[in-house]
Amino acid sequence: MSELALQSNHRPQASSALGLLVAATGVVYGDIGTSPLYTLKEVFAGHYGVRADHDGVLGVLSLIFWSLIWVVSLKYVSFILRADNDGEGGAMALTALARGATAAHPRLSRALVLLGLFGVALFYGDSVITPAISVLSAVEGLELAFAGLEQWVIPLALAVLIALFLIQRHGTARIGTLFGPVMVAWFVVLGLLGLYGILQRPEVLLALNPWWAANFFIVHPGLGVAILGAVVLALTGAEALYADMGHFGRRPIARAWFLLVLPGLVLNYFGQGALLLADPEAARNPFYLLAPGWALLPMIALATLATIIASQAVISGAFSLTRQAIQLGYVPRMQVQHTSSAEEGQVYIGVVNWALMVGVVLLVLGFGSSGALASAYGVAVTGTMLITTLLVAAVMLLLWKMPRWLAVPLLLGFLLVDSLFFAANVPKIFQGGAFPVIAGIGLFILMTTWKRGKETLIERLGESALPLPAFIDSVRLQPPHRVQGTAVFLAARADVVPHALLHNLLHNQVLHERVVLLTVVSEDTPRVPEEKRFQVYSYGEGFYRVALHFGFMEEPDIPDALRLSHLENLDFSPMRTTYFLSRETLIPTRGIGMVYWREALFVFMQKNANSSMRYFQLPANRVIELGTQVEI
Repeated sequence: MSELALQSNHRPQASSALGLLVAATGVVYGDIGTSPLYTLKEVFAGHYGVRADHDGVLGVLSLIFWSLIWVVSLKYVSFILRADNDGEGGAMALTALARGATAAHPRLSRALVLLGLFGVALFYGDSVITPAISVLSAVEGLELAFAGLEQWVIPLALAVLIALFLIQRHGTARIGTLFGPVMVAWFVVLGLLGLYGILQRPEVLLALNPWWAANFFIVHPGLGVAILGAVVLALTGAEALYADMGHFGRRPIARAWFLLVLPGLVLNYFGQGALLLADPEAARNPFYLLAPGWALLPMIALATLATIIASQAVISGAFSLTRQAIQLGYVPRMQVQHTSSAEEGQVYIGVVNWALMVGVVLLVLGFGSSGALASAYGVAVTGTMLITTLLVAAVMLLLWKMPRWLAVPLLLGFLLVDSLFFAANVPKIFQGGAFPVIAGIGLFILMTTWKRGKETLIERLGESALPLPAFIDSVRLQPPHRVQGTAVFLAARADVVPHALLHNLLHNQVLHERVVLLTVVSEDTPRVPEEKRFQVYSYGEGFYRVALHFGFMEEPDIPDALRLSHLENLDFSPMRTTYFLSRETLIPTRGIGMVYWREALFVFMQKNANSSMRYFQLPANRVIELGTQVEI
C-alpha cells in the first residue's frame, strides 16, 4: 500500500553499504514487514471459509510466496525501481515521468496524468488504514497474554496512535535513528520464529512448489480469486520500494529485500503455516501463537514498535507527497514546516497531520478490530498497483524504447496479476472498503478542481490583459515618473502585463527604475541545477523578464534565488527590492468555466490557501498586495 514512506524522509547518515541497507530496512519495509501480523489470520479466521487443512494451508502459502516473487521481486525490484525521475520515485515522480514520455501524444498524456492523480488520491485514502490496522493488530496480542483485556485494546491502540500524531510537529530525526536497527531485529525475529515453526512440520516447504497455488484455484474455482483479496495483505507496502528510492537508491533497497526482508517474511509465513498444520485452531492469531509462551510479551512490544515505525513512514510519506503535489500545482499552497535544520526533506504539514489523525481515530472506533479493518483493506492498494503498472508501461515503451517483444509480455503479465488482485478486492467496497475509495474520489475531485481552477483563472486574467510589448512601447512614448529600486511583479504568464503592475501605475503614477516580471516555473524533475535555475530577458526601458525554475522536491525561495543571480544592472538587495503581488477576489459564475459547484469549491480552496508571500518566502516588510475581482 503505502506509498508509505513515500518520502518518509529519514535520510541515512551512514555511508557504508551496510548502513544504507539498515536504514532502508527501517524506512522502506515497515508496512510490508508488519503484514504477517494479520495476513494468515484474515485468510483462515475471516469470512472466506478457507479451511486450515493440508491442501488449504499449502495452497495459500504458495499463493503468498509466488505473489511476493512476482509482484515485489520481479515487478517492483527488477523493473519499477528502474523508472526513476532523476533518482526520485513515488506516485508524483512517476506521473511526471509518464507525462514527459507521452508529450507527443497530448490526449494520452492527459489521461495518464489523471490516472496518476487518482493513484495519489487512493494513497491518501489508504494511508489512513495502515496505522489503524497495524497498531490494532499488534496490541491485540494482549488478548492472548492477559484474559479480560479485550476492552482495553482499542483505548491502548488509540493512545499509541494519537501520541504518534502529536509528536509529528517536533520532527522524528532523533527517534528515526532507531528505525533501522528495530526493523532489522524485527525481520531477524520473524525469520527465527518461522524457522522454529518449520522445523516442527517441514512438509510445509512443499508450498514452494507453484503447483499448490494452481491446485488451490482448481479445487476452489470461485474462492480462488476471492482469496486474493486476503493474500494481497502480504503485499501492502510494495509501493514503498519505489517511493523511497530517492532516499537510498535502488541497490540498498533491492539488497535489503533479497538479503533480509524476503527471507524473514517467507520463513514467518511458512512457520505460521506449519503451526496451522499442527493446530488448525491457531488460526485465531497464528502470528502470536507461533511464539513460545515466554516470548509473547516481548513480541507484543517489538510488534508495537514495528507498527509505529510503519505508521510513521506512512505519515511522513503523506507530508512529502503533499509537498510535491503543491509544487506541481495540484494542491493548494499549505504551510510547510521544516522539522530538521540538517535534513532538507524532513517536513511537517499540520493540515495533513490532523486530517490523517481524525481519519485513523474514526476507523479504529468504527471497525474495532484488525480483522474488521482487513475486510476494508486492499481496494486502494491494488488500485494503486494497477495504476503504477499502467504509468510505467508508457515509460517502458515510449521513453526507454524497450523492445516490444520483451516489454509487452512482461506488462501483460503484470497487468493480469494486478487486475486479478484488484477484482478480488472490489467486493470489499461493500464490506467497509468504500472508505478509502470515497476518500480517494474526494481527493481526486479536489486536486483536479484546483488544477483546472488555476488554469481557468489564468485564462480569465489573460482575456483582459495588456500585451507586454505594447505596454513597454507606451512607457517609451510617455515615460511615467521613475523611482529608485527594483520592483518584482509575480506573473503567471510571460507575454502580458501583470494586473498588479497596471494597478500600481494607475494608482501611484510611478514606476521603479528596474521592473522585473517574475515567473516561477515548477518542473517535472525533482531538482533543477543552479546553472539552469535562472533565465532573464531584457526588454529595454528598465524592464526585465525573469523565470525561476524549481523542481518538485525543492523549496521555492525567491529572494535567495534572486540573490544568487549575480546579474549586471539588476540589484536585488533586500532594502532596494519591493515585491508586488496580485490578490484576486474570485466570483463563481454560472455558464462559464467549470460547473458552478466546482467553481465554488475552487473559490473556497483559494481563500484558504497559504499566501504567496509565505510560500515563496518573501520578506513581509517588502511586499505590497494589490487586489482585483475576477469572474470564473
